[in-house]
Amino acid sequence: MTGREFLELDSPQQRLYLERLKRVEVIQKILNELPKADQNLCNHGSYFLAANASLCGLVANNFFRNILHVRRASLVSALPMAVIPFLSTAAVYEVFVREPLFLGDLNCEVCAVVRGGLIGAVVGGLYPVFLALPMNASLAARYSSSPLPGKENLLRFWLTTAQPVFRKMSLGVLIQVLTGLYLATKHHRIYVKILQQMNTSRDPEELQA
Repeated sequence: MTGREFLELDSPQQRLYLERLKRVEVIQKILNELPKADQNLCNHGSYFLAANASLCGLVANNFFRNILHVRRASLVSALPMAVIPFLSTAAVYEVFVREPLFLGDLNCEVCAVVRGGLIGAVVGGLYPVFLALPMNASLAARYSSSPLPGKENLLRFWLTTAQPVFRKMSLGVLIQVLTGLYLATKHHRIYVKILQQMNTSRDPEELQA
């Protein structure tokens, strides 16, 4: 079946797909005409949240290394703690906040803001800390930098070890929550601005010309 024959098939699913595609093109067209500040915030704002996640990972990694007296393989532990939280936070925010917003699937401001805050807290703040724990535990076991308990006391030992790190990282998690809330709020306002321009346009077809 050729592309022309596919488009000529008159089905509700294909009409819905074409209308959705047309709407996305109009939204992107208006977005490209917005001030540069709005464009940069829309396209690159999530990287700021992701960069903070990398910083949280590096700080948590440093705390665990000091507690477990790990002095070797600093680059080996720092590199994944910077890269993985960055990529994870940027991808999750893109999938659950930014993309649904500008595809028209997330019109609720409260829902968008709550998603942004949760992503900032869980993926951008807590996840790097949880990631740093097994990373440094394996290094401590490999280099015998700190005496590790037997299996019967293993859970209690790691809970005791992790508690001061989580307390110290609470400020970082709070900053990530506020950053996620701020980004989601600003992205939703940009989306509303785009919708207002679409509604006030006399001939929306001209936007695609």
